[in-house]
Amino acid sequence: MNRLIKYFLQGLLFTAPIFIVFYVIVHIFLQIGSILNFLGITIHPVIDPIIGLVLLISFIILMGLLGSSIIFKPLFNFIEKLIEKAPLIKTMYSAVKDLMSAFVGTKKKFNQPILFKPSKSEDIERLGFITSTDLSELGISKTKIAVYIPFSYAISGAVFIVPVENITPIDVPPAELMKFIISGGISD
Repeated sequence: MNRLIKYFLQGLLFTAPIFIVFYVIVHIFLQIGSILNFLGITIHPVIDPIIGLVLLISFIILMGLLGSSIIFKPLFNFIEKLIEKAPLIKTMYSAVKDLMSAFVGTKKKFNQPILFKPSKSEDIERLGFITSTDLSELGISKTKIAVYIPFSYAISGAVFIVPVENITPIDVPPAELMKFIISGGISD
């Protein structure tokens, strides 16, 4: 029974951030539609969702603009501090935030493409990205780094802690490498 609870909680931690973000976007999209209907604005059943999508994208851009402005940044920081005080919400929020910042924004994490050997005795190599070069906070030697290996045809991957000497940096744009890995090596 304890294993089932453990698996349930692990599954919840894995799926909840994805569903929360998806739910919020869909909810905002539906709210925009209901506001337009409440105001009596109905243009066409096909065009209304497009207007809702444009308004949603505009809203997200506006939030990005406000979030980076000097006036609203303290407000967003205050809200973030409140979220960080709620244990389960903090975990989900930080996971979604870290995942989003890994791909977009100023703190992109997948920007150091590499080739690495899982072990010196093997002749196979894997493609991935360096995600952290200082693991001292985890009590791991400075001779090792964290490497993220995305899986093909999936939005998941694995983190490996590997010796620095097993790493070979490669000169390829990170987006191209990610596309190559996720496509299973068949992308141009």
